[in-house]
Amino acid sequence: MAAANYLPTEDQFLCSICLDVFTDPVSTRCGHNFCKTCINTHWNNNDQYLCPMCKETFTTRPQLRVNTFITEMVVQFRQSAQQKASISSSEQQVSEPGEVPCDVCTGTKLKALKSCLVCLVSYCETHLEPHLTVSGLKRHQLIDAVENLEGRMCTKHDKPLELFCRTDQTCVCMLCTVLDHKMHDVVPLKEEYEEKKAELGKTESEIQQMIQKRRLKIQELKHSVDLSQKDADREISEGVQVFTALKEAVERGLNELIKTIEEKQRTTQKQAEDFVKELEQEISELKKRSTEVVQLSRSEDHLYLLQSVQSLNTHHPTPTKDWTEVSVCPSSYEGTVVRAVAQLEETLSKQMKKLLPDFELKWVQQYAVDVTLDPDTAYHELILSDDGKQVNDSNVKKNLPDNSERFSDFVCILGKQSFSSGRFYFEVQVKGKTEWDLGVVRESINRKGDITLSPEDGFWAICLRKRNKYKALAAPAVLLSLKSRPKKVGVFVDYEEGLVSFYDVDAAALIYSFTGCSFTEKLFPYFSPGLRYGGKNSAPLIICPVRVK
Repeated sequence: MAAANYLPTEDQFLCSICLDVFTDPVSTRCGHNFCKTCINTHWNNNDQYLCPMCKETFTTRPQLRVNTFITEMVVQFRQSAQQKASISSSEQQVSEPGEVPCDVCTGTKLKALKSCLVCLVSYCETHLEPHLTVSGLKRHQLIDAVENLEGRMCTKHDKPLELFCRTDQTCVCMLCTVLDHKMHDVVPLKEEYEEKKAELGKTESEIQQMIQKRRLKIQELKHSVDLSQKDADREISEGVQVFTALKEAVERGLNELIKTIEEKQRTTQKQAEDFVKELEQEISELKKRSTEVVQLSRSEDHLYLLQSVQSLNTHHPTPTKDWTEVSVCPSSYEGTVVRAVAQLEETLSKQMKKLLPDFELKWVQQYAVDVTLDPDTAYHELILSDDGKQVNDSNVKKNLPDNSERFSDFVCILGKQSFSSGRFYFEVQVKGKTEWDLGVVRESINRKGDITLSPEDGFWAICLRKRNKYKALAAPAVLLSLKSRPKKVGVFVDYEEGLVSFYDVDAAALIYSFTGCSFTEKLFPYFSPGLRYGGKNSAPLIICPVRVK
């Protein structure tokens, strides 16, 4: 009973020569079956009578007769397949709006599964069957069902567009390559498809990287706003303390101070928000482009992909703005309180002089950095401590390599640390000395032969010279009038503001400030202990840890 219900598969009725369902099946003595025409043609074209399956050799050409049993089985199989196809067609989906209909169906159009680039016809599952079973039709090129198959034909030669001209960047037919595109760089459509698909994959990767960079830039901008907000909060708090000490008389000045600081912060925040908004807009556009690229890269339709790539690049160009150098620098509030208090009435000036210097020094001390001396820059008579924190003159020339960093004729040395942004502060003990220089220099200063100490030559420094003369080494030098001899000098730099200030740490007093400086290079701390002068100036310069009062 089970045998009665058994229906062999199509593979059991395929001729191994033509790979199609048997036509007039015959059997050889070795038990293998072939179409009668196929086996006779095979033997007509060969010197030996071999079985194509097992290679058994026959001395004489066998007499072949149609195998009636297999013939009947083939007939039953064909009938069963037709019934199955009929049932299947009733279960297939009817073509909906937006879907490709079958071109062969009459009456109700079923949904097409495949389109044939040779026949230029789209087929539903039932009408597709011949292309899957008939040997001649099997060689036709099938693709997922698409509309407008005529658009895949050359309008000039009415031939399939199966080649791509790289010279003219267009799809062409075989006749085009002989006539209109002769000597052009022409490749099969599939080859260009694969190349463009690979380019789309690379484009998608680049877009994702651009999105990631912009997300990181957003984080950086938001972090800058946070830092700016902290600076603003700290400045407001300290400003409130100063103006509270001056009580009701300075209330108007306090309000003005807060307003100025908050306006700076709002400007900083507004700038960052504008950048963030622009970045988010670019990310949105990149995501849209990414979606289009991903969808396009998944297409197996060679022509559609190639035609769409050009349209994608034209109508949806990739954002090209370089965000690498874009940043939001926290606003500088240094001196805001000083300027606000300076506007107060003259009757408060004495109290202000007591409060502000100490306040300003505390403010700059928060930017303290650890500085050590660089022996590779030291003049050959200088002596350095093991920890790199002290230096003085020995008056004895040492045999040192004359490298490009070393000062050859001037008694000075630089710090190891360099600074190219932000604010920094360090303190140096000058107690017991009769000569010294302190400040900062740019990286490209002259280090050989005679040296001019001025901002124009890359030096921002103050000095002590003979007869207790303190000078700011400007051009020309500025003689400084100090109430007392500093024992410890603080050096503060605001790179973006172009400010270099010097403080008497013990007196909490400002000594001098270089303002309006233009810094474009790395800055290094600069030290000169001066000559020894027979021991009168033997005390070392000492870089001290900063202790906020």
